[in-house]
Amino acid sequence: MNREFWKGKRVFVTGHTGFKGSWLSVWLQMLGADVVGYALAPHTEPSMFKAANIGEGMASIEADVRDAERLNDVIASYQPEIIIHMAAQALVRKSYTDPVATYTTNIIGTMNVLEAVRRTPSVRVVVLITSDKCYENLEWVWGYRENDRMGGHDPYSSSKGCTELLIAAYRDSYFNTKNYADHGVAVASTRAGNVIGGGDWSEDRLVPDTIRAIQRGEPVLIRRPGAIRPWQFVLEPLRGYLELAEKLWESGTEYTGAWNFGPNIEEIKPVSWLVERLATLWGGGASWEIDSGQHPHEDHFLKLDCTKSKSLLHWYPRLSIETLMDWIVEWYQSAEGKADLRNLTEEQITRYENLREESI
Repeated sequence: MNREFWKGKRVFVTGHTGFKGSWLSVWLQMLGADVVGYALAPHTEPSMFKAANIGEGMASIEADVRDAERLNDVIASYQPEIIIHMAAQALVRKSYTDPVATYTTNIIGTMNVLEAVRRTPSVRVVVLITSDKCYENLEWVWGYRENDRMGGHDPYSSSKGCTELLIAAYRDSYFNTKNYADHGVAVASTRAGNVIGGGDWSEDRLVPDTIRAIQRGEPVLIRRPGAIRPWQFVLEPLRGYLELAEKLWESGTEYTGAWNFGPNIEEIKPVSWLVERLATLWGGGASWEIDSGQHPHEDHFLKLDCTKSKSLLHWYPRLSIETLMDWIVEWYQSAEGKADLRNLTEEQITRYENLREESI
């Protein structure tokens, strides 16, 4: 990643009040970018956005991506050069209880961003974040590639598959590389594995649910201990998004399309491993139990093939799963101890920047 590239760049981030958006916003501020965030208020209490004072070094607009007129006005006002669209309804189980909000936020919200881009000549690069769950999950043992079929059993996964189809249609219709000299906009989508790290307080996510149970002195309830997910530290895909944006800026016609970002295959672990590791690192004799209640469908087995990102972007994971678990516990224990979370977040980013790919 070229730190000099980001100095003074006007970057518009949707979803900046969320978990991943907060980490990205801090990192962009550290890189010297001129950052504008557009999102709803944080949906959890506590939230990383507030706890780590994310809004201090950026313009923060509280609004909904489904509000096309407001979104267009804000983008037109700030004239960004790079847009990173992260705003989403990102929880599988919530998508069952509120499918309308899930579909409208994830699909219509993305369409509103792309429509605003069409009207804003300053924009040169658009990176749209979807999910590894956009693929039709056939429960096979190898990783999904960028050209595999879109799908999704649950509303969340389905909405992400639909969003990818929408992005492809806009890219082909309005931002086609054949006409790049006319429109000058490079558009890419990214599909990341299960992202974990300090600062996530969402409900129905494994790490924050585990931390809350440990802090209450209760057994951690696990729905599917054998479920396999492509766990990765939050900074891994964020680095991929930033490096992809750089490539799109420099060679827009060569790096459009979809990109996977996930851990190395040998780093993938089941749910039970993560919970046991967290409990051991935290200490105090924490344990877990099977949650025997009725639960909606969730995929059991999911891997990503990241050959494209490794071969063409030269992006590789830097943290082993053992080390990333250490960093997660460090963050949450610091939060429990009322430490300066902005300082800790920046320190972990600097520590990560200084790692080499071989360290895994």
